[in-house]
Amino acid sequence: MQHELKGLLISDFNLENLAAYLRNDGSRPAVDVAVSPFGQVVPTLLDDGAPCWRSNPDFVVVWTRPEAVLKSFSRLLAFSGVDLEDLFAEVDAYAADLLSAKDRTRVMFVPSWSMPALHRGRGMLALAPRVGIPRVLMQLNLRLWERLDGASQVVPLNAAPWVEAGGEMAFSARRWYMAKVPFANEVFKAAARDLKAALRGIGGGSRKVVIVDLDDTLWGGIVGDQGWEGLTLGGHDPAGEALVDFQRELKTLTRRGILLAIVSKNDESIAVDAIEKHPEMVLRLDDFAGWRINWDDKAANILDLVQELNLGLDSAVFIDDNPVERARVRDTLPDVLVPDWPADKRLYPAALLGLDCFDKPTISDEDRRRPEMYVMERKRSDFRGKMGSLEEWLETLSMTVTVESLTATNLPRVVQLLNKTNQFNLTTRRVTEAELKAWVAKPGHQFWTFRVSDKFGDSGLTGVASVTTEDTRGRIEDFVLSCRVMGRKVEETMLRAALQWARQAGLSELYAVYRPTAKNKPCLDFFERSGLHSPAEHVFEWDLRREYPACAAVRLIEQTTESLVGD
Repeated sequence: MQHELKGLLISDFNLENLAAYLRNDGSRPAVDVAVSPFGQVVPTLLDDGAPCWRSNPDFVVVWTRPEAVLKSFSRLLAFSGVDLEDLFAEVDAYAADLLSAKDRTRVMFVPSWSMPALHRGRGMLALAPRVGIPRVLMQLNLRLWERLDGASQVVPLNAAPWVEAGGEMAFSARRWYMAKVPFANEVFKAAARDLKAALRGIGGGSRKVVIVDLDDTLWGGIVGDQGWEGLTLGGHDPAGEALVDFQRELKTLTRRGILLAIVSKNDESIAVDAIEKHPEMVLRLDDFAGWRINWDDKAANILDLVQELNLGLDSAVFIDDNPVERARVRDTLPDVLVPDWPADKRLYPAALLGLDCFDKPTISDEDRRRPEMYVMERKRSDFRGKMGSLEEWLETLSMTVTVESLTATNLPRVVQLLNKTNQFNLTTRRVTEAELKAWVAKPGHQFWTFRVSDKFGDSGLTGVASVTTEDTRGRIEDFVLSCRVMGRKVEETMLRAALQWARQAGLSELYAVYRPTAKNKPCLDFFERSGLHSPAEHVFEWDLRREYPACAAVRLIEQTTESLVGD
């Protein structure tokens, strides 16, 4: 059963409607929320002993109206002269109040300030300096985000689309005067949807791969019947233009670290010919991490392809124009997200842009390079198919594993790896940046990161390990590896590095305790074949009087870096 998250809503207005939508929303994760007394924003933020903090909420939403927390903004609404620097000073003070409470929760969401209810914005003066309400509000929002930058627990959210979702009835004077509820329910529905998506992203639940059909999905027409020259794509055709834009948006997803793949009922050679030769194709073969182009069942092909990519089915999105194929995959593979898809091809780009399953709190360099890395992995696999044994293949890769300390530079990527990796994760510990920094600073705690490269390219920071010392024994706290490099002796090299450190530190034994989850059995499989002694179920240990064997095909390099904490 999935853990239910506890939330706290803090506001100067009534947020009970938002609380109800969050509690009753059926999407993951399940949440239960408490609502602090409205109108007590700053006292609640400053008082860590307030009753609402006793539940130790997993997340907090602080949603305010600018006129309620900035006195000078109220004067601006009254058309009184206001110095912008006075407003900025009040924003800075409010940001300080938010930051004072950030460590009481794992994540704090702060929606942007919106135009006051029923306020037109002064027409032609709306964007005038010093008096234009929308203009000043933009400046205040920007100032607030700048002051909150650097606090990893604080996540700003754009509330403007929520208000737009409410249309002309977004603000309700009747609700405000009756119950201090300024927004219509459509606004709260949109807010709940974005908050749920954000919680999934922070919890590692964002989708990682988009699997697309070809005929009448990536292009218009049936390539086997019409040939690639007869496909609808680009040109002076509304559907053709939309399909090119659809491909552009898919390409944009790859720059956010989302993989692309193909599952299509087609003749592979004909389909590949179209991808490579059609002049209007935005996507080419090297944009796809993998494909299954044949006449087999699409659900079986998706299962096989996702397993090849070392991903879980809950990482995948399947896009197909055919409702029968969508129903087949949805029924057979319920963990795969299969969105309803419009019949009108002109709506494809909007349908893709409307998906909220890719939300992440940050985008790292490794994220941006992930699609390229998977393409390299596909080429490694093709190369491996031409070799004999695994050992022969590994010897030809010229693999290097570089071990580094935890630093301010790699901290965001490390936290991302800890929180998102499910399959090869010894304890599935989830931490914020602040929590990990505090943990590393404690005596007896050691932490390493591992970068992997070979002759095909650099796979980036793909592994982490940590050890807690207990007198003369050491316990492996974290042992995490990206699925991209599993099965190439990187695991053994990481373990050897930890064991070597423990021997040099004078410890007598290093042990690990595996904590089972629904997804991390690959980590258990490794420890069971690692050569470590297992005195009890899920417990593995190594007598440090013995040296752990090295893998001859992997070169281990220790990189000197400036540690996040002093030695």
